[in-house]
Amino acid sequence: MLSIIVAKAKNNIIGKDNGLLWKLPDDLKRFKERTTGHTIIMGRKTFESLGGILPDRMHIILSRNPDFNIDSNSVKVVHSLLELQEYIEDEEEHFVIGGAIVYNLLMPYANKMYVTQLDKDFEGDSLFPRINEEEWKEVSREKGPDDGVNDFDYEYITYVRK
Repeated sequence: MLSIIVAKAKNNIIGKDNGLLWKLPDDLKRFKERTTGHTIIMGRKTFESLGGILPDRMHIILSRNPDFNIDSNSVKVVHSLLELQEYIEDEEEHFVIGGAIVYNLLMPYANKMYVTQLDKDFEGDSLFPRINEEEWKEVSREKGPDDGVNDFDYEYITYVRK
């Protein structure tokens, strides 16, 4: 089962120049709690933006470059949607963590989304796909804590496929 996990601005921007545009320590903590012990699926640029292999997670990297390789037991590089089929069909939860191209490619196969929705527009070059309310049902919404680090409000929203 694929679940999407994303933090996005009100205007659906998720990043710029292969990086994040905001600092949300509580969201990063939540990301770690949700994904630890699971498989995370991402594009090559997202992997490179992580700065290294995240502990206690299997990394699946989707890359168009046939020569791209990471020598680690915690990383598997794949080059096609067909190679992701086992994760799509598996009953265990696997997390799609970005970037924009991978979100667009895998959203039709996802069953759940964990969205951190920022109450602010940002300028960027990576866009999360529009959430179609005919396909997705909101099942929970929780205001993010006011931790004094952010200049804006945000909410944690969980969606399931209808």
